[in-house]
Amino acid sequence: MGEESACRFLESKGYKILARNFHTAWGEIDIIACHSSTIVFVEVKTRSSSHFAAPEESVTLTKQDRMRRAAELWLAEHFPNDSPQCRFDVVSITLPQSPAVIRIEHFEAAFE
Repeated sequence: MGEESACRFLESKGYKILARNFHTAWGEIDIIACHSSTIVFVEVKTRSSSHFAAPEESVTLTKQDRMRRAAELWLAEHFPNDSPQCRFDVVSITLPQSPAVIRIEHFEAAFE
């Protein structure tokens, strides 16, 4: 549910979804999108509550490193002779405990 909500949210902001759940030996990238000629690698974090920690706080340095390596593989496959501008975003989704609106936060350039 989280990734689907994140895709709809990003598309509503003008992003074009290029890939979902890109798997490599290094790990997975949840969403790869394009926005204003920038390739955006997105980690989606979903929680049922933010009582303990916000979802975006769980993107560890190890996860960031794995995403960077996976992104390098994706870029080499899709842009072998080019170096497009890219960034790493986090979409944080907090699901309500009662029927209410899902809280979605988008952190652009969350890490390098």
